[in-house]
Amino acid sequence: MNVHTSPLDGTLTGHVAGEEHGHESNIPLGFWIYLMSDCILFASIFAGFMVLRGNLAGGPSGAELFDLNYVAVETALLLVSSLTYGLGMIAMFKKNLGQVFFWLGLTFLLGLGFIGMEIHEFAKLVGEGAGPSRSAFLSGFFTLVGTHGLHVTSGLIWMAVMFAHLARRGLNAVNETRLLCLSLFWHFLDIIWIGVFSIVYLMGAA
Repeated sequence: MNVHTSPLDGTLTGHVAGEEHGHESNIPLGFWIYLMSDCILFASIFAGFMVLRGNLAGGPSGAELFDLNYVAVETALLLVSSLTYGLGMIAMFKKNLGQVFFWLGLTFLLGLGFIGMEIHEFAKLVGEGAGPSRSAFLSGFFTLVGTHGLHVTSGLIWMAVMFAHLARRGLNAVNETRLLCLSLFWHFLDIIWIGVFSIVYLMGAA
């Protein structure tokens, strides 16, 4: 058995010659802890929104504000971006750097489109007098959707940094681990958005 120190987090990783190991073993423990803490964060915000969703203070309700067709396009962009990132990971496993760049670039554009639509939605609501200070319902809405949007923005920044790392060093062990971590983060945001779409938009528009 050959044992070496991981260049990313300093942990010892063992490799047996001729034995194929799962890439998930390369994910640093600290990143799993971060994801779990993010789960707790979103669970708390979801709970807060559910408590506040009926407190309209005479303001508009979700049924009056939400355009489900618009949100469906947003949702499609994020779901497809999860698929394109998955294709990028397949390309990474095949050591095809060109395809990794292609699928990662497409994922970035889809994520950017999602954020652009979300900013437009927020601006439209504020322009109509339905900003976060209008009611407890809207405060909960902007907090939940905005927190998710900030996470997606962070993912896009991370992705942009990965372009630079890949261009400089290619598909080395460190970059592959970083791509795996980003993959988990991006798919996690997809799952959170499905919850947002179902609980905030679909239930709110009913």
